[in-house]
Amino acid sequence: MIYYRPIPMSDAARPADALSLAGGWLWFDRVEVLERGRVPQLVPAAELPPEMRRRLTAPRADFAGLRLDRPRLMGILNVTPDSFSDGGLFLAPEAALTQGQMMAGAGAEIIDIGGESTRPGAAEVPVEEETARTAPVIAALRAGGIETAISIDTRKSAVAQAALQAGASIVNDVSAFSHDPALQAVVAASAAPVCLMHAQGTPQTMQLDPRYDDVLLDVYDFLAERVAAAEAAGISRDRIMVDPGIGFGKTLEHNLTLIRGLGLFHGLGCPILLGVSRKKFIGTIGGEQDAARRAPGSVAVALAGVAQGAQVLRVHDVWETRQALSLWRSVTMGDVA
Repeated sequence: MIYYRPIPMSDAARPADALSLAGGWLWFDRVEVLERGRVPQLVPAAELPPEMRRRLTAPRADFAGLRLDRPRLMGILNVTPDSFSDGGLFLAPEAALTQGQMMAGAGAEIIDIGGESTRPGAAEVPVEEETARTAPVIAALRAGGIETAISIDTRKSAVAQAALQAGASIVNDVSAFSHDPALQAVVAASAAPVCLMHAQGTPQTMQLDPRYDDVLLDVYDFLAERVAAAEAAGISRDRIMVDPGIGFGKTLEHNLTLIRGLGLFHGLGCPILLGVSRKKFIGTIGGEQDAARRAPGSVAVALAGVAQGAQVLRVHDVWETRQALSLWRSVTMGDVA
C-alpha cells in the first residue's frame, strides 16, 4: 500500500499551484510518499492520484454545527475520581456544572464529558455508575442554557444512549467501537457525529510494552479500517473524526512520530482530533512530574498539531490554549479576529 503525507505550510508566500489542506488554513505543494520497506520519496502534489488529492483537499463537513475552517477547542470535563490530571475535582455534579460553564465561557466549542478514566492502569467502571456520573451533568448543562456542543467520552453503548438522550451531540469512543460493538449501532441510529480513536490494548495493558512495525502507518491502517467499518454500518464519513490516540499504547518515541507525521491522517478524508493535554510524555520532556503544571508544554504540542492541520484540540487548559491559538493565528496568518 502507498501512503501520502502532505507537507503542510502556512507561509504567506504561497505558490500559485499549491493546494489547500482539508479546506483549512494550511497549504501544501509537496507530499511524502510512504511505502513499507521502501525509502520515503518527496514528490510534487501535482502527482497525487485523483482520489487522494480529493481527500487531502476537500473542505471537511461541519462537525456538530462547527465549521472546521479554523482550529476548534474541545474542553475536557472528567467526572471521575481517578483521572490522571484532575481526578476527583469535578466528580460532584455541582462542581462539574460550574466547570462546564467556565470552560464554555473560556472558549471551549465542545465540552467532552467522561465518567470513566482511561489512563494507563485504570479499572473499568460499571455501566450504571458511568451513566450516573455523566447523564445528569449533561442534562444540567442543557437546563442551564449551555448551547455548546457536548460530547460523551465513553466506550459503552448504554452510556452513550443515555448521554444523547440527556443532550449530548457527539460520541467520542477511545476504542473506535472495538470495546462495545453495539455502540456503532447507537451512533448509526442517531444523527450524532463520532470520534474514533486508536488505542493498542486496554487501559490495563496498553503501556506495558507497546510495539509497532511502523507506528505511523499501523495507526493509519487501523483508523482506515475502523472508518470503513463505520461507513458499512451506516455512519457516513462526514460524521467521523479520527484521533491517533497519543499516549494510548504508545511510547514517548511513538507519540513524537505520530505528532510529526500527523498530516498523514488527512488522507482518511476526516477531520483530525489531537489530544495531548498534560500527558506523561510532555512531563518527561518538559521536566514536570505534576500533570496540572504541564499547560505550557501542552500548548506547545497543541500548536504543533495546528501547524499540521489538526481541526480539533482536546485540552484541559481552555483559556490558555485559546490565547496561544489566537496569537499563533495572528502571527502566522495575520488573523486578528
